[in-house]
Amino acid sequence: MAEESLTSGGGTEPEAPRVLVFHPELKRADQKASWRDASSRLAESISLTGALDFEVVGADIVPIAKVRPSTLFGKGVTERLGLQIKAEEADIVMINGQLTPIQQRNLEKEWKCKVIDRTGLILEIFADRARTREGRLQVQLALLSYQRSRLVRTWTHLERQRGGRGFLAGPGERQIEIDRRLIGDKLAKLRRELEEVKRTRELHREARRRVPYPIVALVGYTNSGKSTLFNQLTTSEVFAEDMLFATLDPTMRGLILPSGRKVILSDTVGFVSDLPHDLVAAFRATLEEVLEADLIVHVRDVASAETEEQRLDVLEVLKELGLQKAIDGEELVEALNKIDQLKGDDLQAVNESAARHDNTIAISAIKGTNCDALLGLVEDRLTEHMPVFELCVPYSDGKSLARLYEHGEVLHRTEGDDGIAIQVRIDSTRVGRFEDWCAKSGFEIHVV
Repeated sequence: MAEESLTSGGGTEPEAPRVLVFHPELKRADQKASWRDASSRLAESISLTGALDFEVVGADIVPIAKVRPSTLFGKGVTERLGLQIKAEEADIVMINGQLTPIQQRNLEKEWKCKVIDRTGLILEIFADRARTREGRLQVQLALLSYQRSRLVRTWTHLERQRGGRGFLAGPGERQIEIDRRLIGDKLAKLRRELEEVKRTRELHREARRRVPYPIVALVGYTNSGKSTLFNQLTTSEVFAEDMLFATLDPTMRGLILPSGRKVILSDTVGFVSDLPHDLVAAFRATLEEVLEADLIVHVRDVASAETEEQRLDVLEVLKELGLQKAIDGEELVEALNKIDQLKGDDLQAVNESAARHDNTIAISAIKGTNCDALLGLVEDRLTEHMPVFELCVPYSDGKSLARLYEHGEVLHRTEGDDGIAIQVRIDSTRVGRFEDWCAKSGFEIHVV
């Protein structure tokens, strides 16, 4: 029997599965301090479960003194939770933590219902939301990698199959071994297909480098409002809803800054605490768009009680991607989103915090508040390290004058006796070509 998706089903309008959510809270003196308290982590797990349109019939924090290798919980706790599951007539139990394959199997036998952990739930959400071919391939890769380690069922179809003919043949290959081999073959095929996708994406990047336009990537915790901001800035219609992981597949659009400079804006998958490693690995090609960015805009949900903890989670993922330099430097802008949901002292505190930091601005993506100021800040950060040149263009050379306006940002012009003195800012990627063009055209240039 193969693993089945939690969201699959036959017939019309199937009833939503009834789900109980348990958050195991380990109580130990030497336990590493968590950024979140148990109640907030439980609330997030309920939101994750609700993202699949399940009916959450109950949720509890379950304190445990010691992790039991066989069932995670102790015998008494396991029996007590079993009674609760039976009373609520739950179809699925979601454990907001990581279960080993043995723990998952034993709990399912004890409770006689489907048991999933946090990793399995997030993978199910991604499987339900992926729309593009690349997204589906990445989700399949992560799901199969996850399932491969969980072929530990005790069902009869996993018993050793007989090899050869009749009673004289010895035992053959176990069905579980066949299943693992088949999954291994499928994983190899998916990795080859993803390599093709990766090569195609790299060709697109090479094309953008030749244009070239600066790339600005939106990152943030899931449901922070990245896609809403993306739509607001680019007048696009990317799917944006008040739900976790509303956007999975990366989207890129052209964006005109206040000066007329064009950039490419990229909307990426949202981050979440304890993001499964299989998923990070599978979505590496997607996350590489962030690595290619000239500037990163970190969109934060300041209306959330856990905005600081979410910020730390996002920065942790960025560090894992090798972006420590961007975090420490000037390549990270913070957009404090959802100020429309704040009032009084809370709103004042966010505005004062933004005013104290040069790379921070308070916005409301859904209402457009301060979005123009955000674009101005983005432009300032993109252009502050671009060189400015000064040259004199004769009045009769309108073609060269037009070229300067087309390929650079004219900051100042003064009409004199010999011609027009121009101060122009040039993109760092175009400096070499600009200097060659000036040399061929006979222009004497000076760096301002």
